[in-house]
Amino acid sequence: MNGRRITAAVLRQSGDQPRPYAQNAPLELAELDLAGPGPGELLVRIDAAGVCHSDLSVVNGDRPRPMPMALGHEAAATVIATGTPDDPGFAPGDRVVLVFLPACGECALCRDGRGYLCEVAAAANGRGELIGGGGRLSEGHAPVHHHLGVSAFASHAVVDRRSAVKVPSDIPAEIAALFGCAVLTGVGAVLNTAALREGESVLVYGLGGVGMAALMGALAGGASRVTAIDPSPEKRGLALELGAAAAVSPEEADSLDTADVVIETVGRASVLADACTRARRGGRIVTVGLPHPSEKLVIPALSLVAEGKALIGSYMGSSIPARDIPRYIALWREGRLPVERLLTSVAPLSEINRCMDRLADGQAIRQVVIPGGTE
Repeated sequence: MNGRRITAAVLRQSGDQPRPYAQNAPLELAELDLAGPGPGELLVRIDAAGVCHSDLSVVNGDRPRPMPMALGHEAAATVIATGTPDDPGFAPGDRVVLVFLPACGECALCRDGRGYLCEVAAAANGRGELIGGGGRLSEGHAPVHHHLGVSAFASHAVVDRRSAVKVPSDIPAEIAALFGCAVLTGVGAVLNTAALREGESVLVYGLGGVGMAALMGALAGGASRVTAIDPSPEKRGLALELGAAAAVSPEEADSLDTADVVIETVGRASVLADACTRARRGGRIVTVGLPHPSEKLVIPALSLVAEGKALIGSYMGSSIPARDIPRYIALWREGRLPVERLLTSVAPLSEINRCMDRLADGQAIRQVVIPGGTE
């Protein structure tokens, strides 16, 4: 299948990017060549893409990646063409949610039912390639790397079919996109990783997209009391509207009771260390945030044994996207998971650098950009 020219937001240098981003424009809207989909791949039109801290972490250098790279990993899209004729799962016109870690289905972790830790996909993401190998983006004759197998800040993308989950077409694109990362990660951290039991208490550190989704997941999962910590009064106010029993600033954290489950979404080792103290005896601390690789966690080692606490890492909410995205959509339709409340704003792709500023300043829960591509 022939390729096409697309518009994409390209980052040419990770780290050492002066603020404000809106002025210095680390993400450049560039015309790229997109190869056609190969066997097992899909050509999709990006309908909406969420702006996530994982994107910002590449811009500011917290998550080093190969450059140049077309960013964006949380999106809703429409299938334009399939690389495999008569693909059994996808057809042109399908609405799909794109996910940032496909599963090969063959490595030891995939065979063990933990596709969210797929070794093959993780290695491909680290190289800036698709899970099937290599890239489909170029500028002139120079390759442009994929971000987490998606590169959603673009008019179109070619993705591996294992990076897509078919969803009903009646879900607005700006809402559907959020199921690909914020909801999958936040709700999954509570329901899958922590395995919340009805009647347990939950404390959430950080009320960005993932943290607010975790709060929603705790409420939907039957937690007896949900509390939250965040410096933003606006985010704390929304948490209370959604049903949190209390939402306080970091300076007021000592006013909260300890909890059975503590979810840390901030991505700072110092915050994680504090979160470990807020779990009660026998409690579970689940960490979702991605700190800079240089940060070290320092906690009293004795506390894990003497107090019977468990510290658990959670990647992609320990989710199996094909199983969990439909489950979370069902909760949304029932009104138990008000995902639309995560949405702070919708903007054209040309505003992507301004969106990064708002995210870096803690002013947004989830912003969505609309690339505006056509078939």
